[in-house]
Parts: sequence; structure tokens; C-alpha cells
Amino acid sequence: MDKTLNQVLIEVDGVSKRYKKTQALKGVSFQVKKGEVFGLIGPDGAGKTTLIQILAGILNPSSGKVFIKGIDVQKNPEKAKNIIGYMPQGLGLNLYDTLTVEENINFFRDLRLIPEKIFQKNKEILLEITRLKPFIDRPAGALSGGMRQKLALICTLLHLPDIILLDEPTTGVDPLSRYDFWKIIHQLVREKEITVFLTTSYMDEAERCHRIALIHEGKILLEEDSEKITDLEEVFIEKITGTKAQSFIKRKKTFKEAVVVCEKVSKFFGRFKAVDRVSFEIKKGEILGLLGPNGAGKTTLIKMMCGILDISEGEIYIKGFSVKKEKTKIWNQIGYMSQRFSLYRDLTVLENLKLYAGLYGIKNKNFKEILEKLELLEFKDRLVKDLPFGIRQRTALACAILHKPSVLFLDEPTSGVDPVARRAFWETIYNISEEETTVIVSTHYMDEAENCDRIALMNHGKLVALGTPEELKKKSEKISGALLQLKTVDFRKTYEILEPLFPEITLYGRKFFIRSFKPEDTKKEISKILTQRGILSFEIYKRDIPFQEVFVDFIKKSETYA
Repeated sequence: MDKTLNQVLIEVDGVSKRYKKTQALKGVSFQVKKGEVFGLIGPDGAGKTTLIQILAGILNPSSGKVFIKGIDVQKNPEKAKNIIGYMPQGLGLNLYDTLTVEENINFFRDLRLIPEKIFQKNKEILLEITRLKPFIDRPAGALSGGMRQKLALICTLLHLPDIILLDEPTTGVDPLSRYDFWKIIHQLVREKEITVFLTTSYMDEAERCHRIALIHEGKILLEEDSEKITDLEEVFIEKITGTKAQSFIKRKKTFKEAVVVCEKVSKFFGRFKAVDRVSFEIKKGEILGLLGPNGAGKTTLIKMMCGILDISEGEIYIKGFSVKKEKTKIWNQIGYMSQRFSLYRDLTVLENLKLYAGLYGIKNKNFKEILEKLELLEFKDRLVKDLPFGIRQRTALACAILHKPSVLFLDEPTSGVDPVARRAFWETIYNISEEETTVIVSTHYMDEAENCDRIALMNHGKLVALGTPEELKKKSEKISGALLQLKTVDFRKTYEILEPLFPEITLYGRKFFIRSFKPEDTKKEISKILTQRGILSFEIYKRDIPFQEVFVDFIKKSETYA
């Protein structure tokens, strides 16, 4: 194994942090070694941001110690700050929107007092890696979410620090931008031996890290090499609940009657076409996943389906009613749950339900029935602001289905929710759909996409793919080939050998993904090459394509033929 991986750069020793009555961290300990990508994985409120701010010298722990390259951060925060680059949570939160890409970069040069020769060299390297050079004169406020994160990363890395601290760097960005972001991270680790400590609530990002720690309610539940964990979400659920997680049983169901029909639907904002001649049907009781990069047109399409935005061209029908001509009739047919949950925080669960019942014109409602159905009865008199995130989520869902809608729209409903609450939420969605409610859900969690009966994938306002997860995986193989996974101890040397021969090779932690139209031939070829170059310990096999890869295949194909 590479000797550099044995040098400890970050040491966290028994760190606790209390905010008045809240214990945010509870005796957290771990180490991060040179050249590692270490992921702290957990839901919102788990203590991730508190810990990363302690590492950055922004917060002091209540007890315990943190060392960065041997420096006690509490005693000498300024010395430690010269070694690290810190990127806070939020889409480009450290940027100035009125400044251009170049002006933001120049501002951080002046802030860091970086010598001009080093600055110009690093600036060129980072602009090349992030592919932001063509946008050098664009204001930061006019960049997409993914581009903002790339610019924020440039500004964090301008002085090429030994360690970078990234607080939820991919939250709120679409899967394609997440894919690009991770390629950049692994390139920097490989070429510059930068050490990365990052936090995330995305379980599927764990396999992109070398090592991970699971954190929940301020405690580390597990620390392990990512490649040793088969199903992180199931492990997390087991650690939280103390019981073995039950795997989802994918249902096989035939859907017949169309409830939602989109016929060549378009939406213009001036000259800009946000939705471009989209056509599909959604059947009664079906769960449709609506996926796409930021700006693909998903939210615009949902708002047209709900009658919130006018349709520029084409027709949408909900249960036979024209959204254009009979808008008021469809509002009683639909339920909508936004990403922000749309709850009144100073009202109790029951008071929120009564308020929504009034808005829907529902009289003499049996609230006990829906409270029991969503397991909310014991929380009915609790203020929403005092509820755990997952309970708030179920309360928002209860409000959205109070009037028993035929069609339910869910906009990123599980963002930041812990795995136990996510699993329970999807069980509820399955139960609702079994009662023949049609569900349309948008999500950035690629593992959730596979819970849907069918997936509609959009890009630049167009529908670029439609089918079951299994159908789209088969089509993905036709686009880019089967997926081979390669594991080896000497992953740095292996990458240097294979990358010139297989330019599309992707590094995931300490393993590789390689796409091939002739997987058996490719396996033999790689085995022969590695053996001839002295690498004898490796494992290569064909594996199921993760939906992240499927997503990227279809988006790239649509960009090619656009």
C-alpha cells in the first residue's frame, strides 16, 4: 500500500460540543490520513457542520482536542488555517454574486496573499480541471448550482492547501454536477496528494470515499473502509434502530388507466424555452420519478401540471380535466408537498391539519384516521418546530393528502432526512400508491429513483428518457457498455497504468469503474496488463450499473445530439 496513506493529518480526540441544552457532538474520535478522501455521512442535524467548523477553527469544542498536521487547532487556529481550505455549506456561499468568476478568484488571491507566480499556475490548473475557463467573465450570480460549487472549490483551493474541508459540497446540485465534482476531487487527490474531509447526507457518495464514518445525533456509529460495506443505508438503519433493515421488495404491477396526460407541452419565458414539447402519460397508482440536472425544466413542468404556471403550448389533462381550461377543477384532484414542507412551525401537528382542511374546504374530517395512518397520533399536540425532521416530513405529507387527491406531487421530499425516516417515508408512498393515488416525485437521490415504477429523465426542457429503472439500465449498457468494477490495493499505480489505455476510467475511492461493450475481453486485457506490470493483487468483475451512471449516460447522450 502507498506509504503516504499512513501519515495522520487530521486527529479528532474525544470531541464534544454543547449549545445550551443541545448536545451536538458526543465524544467523537477518528483519524484521517494523507491522501485520503474521508466522508462523514449523516442526515441533517447529526452534527456534521459543527464538527467541520471545529476542524476549521471557527468553533471551539466543549471538550476534547483537534489536531491538523500536529497543530492543536484550539490553541493555534491561525497556524492551522494556513494548511487548510474550507468550503462552507450552501451553493457557493463563499462567493460574491455581483463579481465575475475571475473577480471572485482574484479576490481570494488577495485574501490569501498568494504570490503572483503561484497564483497564476494554480488558477490555470483549477480552471482547466473545473472547465470554467469559458465562463471567466460571467457573474457568479448567473452561474448554475453546479458551476457555483466548482467556482467555490477553486476559491477554496487557490493556495493548494494540504487539507480541504468540504461541508456538504454536493447538496442541492444535480447528479451530473455531483459526478463532475467527484471527478475533480479524485483528480486533486491523485495528482496533488491533497487530503479531503467532507460531509454529506447522500448515502451513495460513501463509495466514492476511501473511508467513511457514520454520524447520528452527535455520535459516530461506524468507521470503516467504504469498500467493505455492501449496503450503507441498511447498515446505517441497523446501527440506528438496533434491528436488521428490511430490504425493499420491488413490486410487479400492471398499470392501465392514464390519470395524467402531457401532450407536446412547452413553456416559454420570453425567448427561453424551459419545457420543450414534452409528452408522456402517468397511470393510476403509478409512482413516476422525475429526474434531471438543475435547470432541466422539472419544476416548471410540475408547476404547469398543478396549474400554477400557464402552458405556452400543448395540453395537460388531470383525470380528463384540461389544466388550461378547467384549472379550478384539478386543484381538488391534486396534492403538493414542497421541499420546504410548507408547514406552520408555531402550530401543532393537529392545528396544521385543521388549517389545511379549512383551505381545502373539508368539513367534519376524522383527523384521527390520517394521524394513525402516518403514525403521527402521539405527536398531534406537539409544535412543528419541536419535531424531528422525519416527523415534520410525515406531517407535511399528511397535509398534502388530507383531501385524498388522485395525484400527489412530491418535490425532493426526503432531502436531508435520515435513512430510517427515508425508508419509512417510501413505505408510506408505496401504501398511498396501492390505494390508487398516482405519485410524481422529483429527487436527487439516485438510489431513490430505483424505488419508482418508471422514471422520466429531462434535460434542457426535453424528455430524454422514459422507462422502468431496469429498462433504463439496459439502454445505458447500449450507450456506454457494461460496467466492470476493479479493486486493487495499489490503486494509484493501477490508475497510472490504465488511464492512458481507458480514458473513461472512473475512480471511486480505491476502486475503479470501467465501461465496456465486450466486458469479458476487457477483463482479460486488463488482467494481462496489470500482471505484466507487476500488480498481482486485484479483483475485476461485472456489476450492476448504479443509477448515477445511468443518469450520466442519458444526459451526456442528449448533450451530444442536442
